[in-house]
Order: sequence, then structure tokens, then C-alpha cells
Amino acid sequence: MTVPTLSVQNVCVQFDADGRELTAVDDVSFDVDPGRVLGLVGESGSGKSVTALSIMRLIESPGRITRGNILLNGHDILAVTEEEMRHIRGSRIAMIFQDPMMTLNPVLRIETQLIEGILAHRKMPWRDAWTHARDILGQVGVPSPDERMKAYPHQFSGGMRQRVVIAAAMLHEPDVIVADEATTALDVTTQSQILFEMQRLCSDRRTALIWITHDLSVVAGLAHEVAVMYAGRIVEMGPVDEIIDNSMHPYTRGLMESLPSRNQRGRPLRQIPGTAPSLANIPAGCAFRTRCGRATEICFQQPEVMEPRAGHSSRCHHPVN
Repeated sequence: MTVPTLSVQNVCVQFDADGRELTAVDDVSFDVDPGRVLGLVGESGSGKSVTALSIMRLIESPGRITRGNILLNGHDILAVTEEEMRHIRGSRIAMIFQDPMMTLNPVLRIETQLIEGILAHRKMPWRDAWTHARDILGQVGVPSPDERMKAYPHQFSGGMRQRVVIAAAMLHEPDVIVADEATTALDVTTQSQILFEMQRLCSDRRTALIWITHDLSVVAGLAHEVAVMYAGRIVEMGPVDEIIDNSMHPYTRGLMESLPSRNQRGRPLRQIPGTAPSLANIPAGCAFRTRCGRATEICFQQPEVMEPRAGHSSRCHHPVN
């Protein structure tokens, strides 16, 4: 039996605000196997980014992980010291953020930033580190990598800057990469190119990838499995084809029906009524009941996880057939 590269088990994250404990991530669990891609989908405020920061152990006060385990190749990284975690970040778990200009230092050459990332985790001659960084740039599709190593971030287009950030994440061939809305700000053509590169790199290197997005159409062609989050909980999870073609949770179905490709030309786009709840006002029971056309009295009780089809689970009292 294959041990998952990353196993997130019953993780809860809370924030203290004005004497109240607000739950941003509530009992989240999922596994990602070597070379597989998990799409983590949901509206803004659903808890996707907080989940990502939890995996990196970057939750800062007043937030904290209050429960659960995060296993990297079977070892709980929540149990290691901060010094040990510093060696794990970047080398075994890497993260790609949405805005590359918030990741790259605008006053340092690309070679300086990549080489510093290498030497922070490995002892090797500077020239060998330069060659390794140059080779990684070429592998992620940056043209003329020898020349671009000398460039500054502002001399790259948005798509090329994001490729540099991906290269930085791949420097140590990490076991897991967490990509948080990594292509949201890019045009469709560049987005497609980067998704292809990420898929290829993960397949070649057996890297587990978590791709966080609000767009189901992106994960449809990238991910192997999909987890849909709402109000801090995973409400549906399963193989990507199952989620796209046979979604059971009304929220997932609403996301699917809001895609332009699902509507006839000339007709208004469908939308989920209302807005996602704030952490301070999450409804009791099923958090989606205030926006759900299928809600009844039983929805005031928290639904249990149901798995009517193998590998396809949902939290709903009234799943869509």
C-alpha cells in the first residue's frame, strides 16, 4: 500500500478575535499521493489559503492550529521544532503564491534569489548552485536562462515571473508543492502553459501538488482529485471526473452551473444566491443551508460525511442525485 506523500488529518485552525474563537479551518482531512494533483476549490473566505498556510506551518498569532495531524511521508510535521521546520520548508515542502512580485525581491537579480534558496539548504560551491538554478529556469520554460539569471524581476513579464517563482519552488525537488491561486492574475494562454509545465514537472519528479483555486474549470484539466471547501470545511471530495460530471453537494453543483461553458449563449449566468458567511457568523448545522434551495429543518444539524460512491464523499443531508 502506497503511503501518501502528504496526509492532512482532522486539522482545525482558530483565530482569537475580541475574545472570541473563530474557526477558519474545521476538521479538514485529505491525502495526496506521489505524482498526484489535488485541486482545492472554493470561494474566497472558504479556508483554502489558511489550509495551505497550515501545511507550511505559517499560521501566525492570533491564529493557531488547535487540532489534527499533518503527515509528510508518514512523519507528523506539527510535532517537529521550528528549527526543524525551517529545514523542511523549501526543501521538502514548497509554496507558490499568487503574486510573484510579493515573492521576489525587486532589487536583487534572479540568480541571487535562486542561489540563496539553494545554499540555505545545501552546502555546495557557488558555481554549482548557479548552474543548478539556471537549469531549473530552463526546465520551467524560461527562454535564454543564462541571460535571464542576470535580470531583475521587473524585466520579466507576469507569466515569466511566475515561472521564476515555480523554479524557486522546484530547486530542491520537494515532496510537496502548494500552489495558492498561482495563475489567477495571468492571461488564459500563459495560464495554460504554466498548468502544463506544472503537470509535467510533477509527473516527471513524482511531486505531490496541491492546486488552490476558486475556478473549477482550471482543476478540470489539471487535478486528479478535487476537494471543495465551504466555510472552513471540505463539503465534497472525489476524483475530478466524478466531481465535474456527478457532483452531489448543492454548493459544488452551484459552482459548476456558474461556469460560462455550462450555460446557453445569450442567457444570464446562473449564480449561487447570497454570499459566503464570515467567520464570525457561520450558520449552525450545515453552513450552506442559508444559500441552499434544498435546505430543510434537518440542515440545522451538522451533516456527517457520506460516501455513496467509492472515493467520492460529501457532507449533505440532501445530496443531488
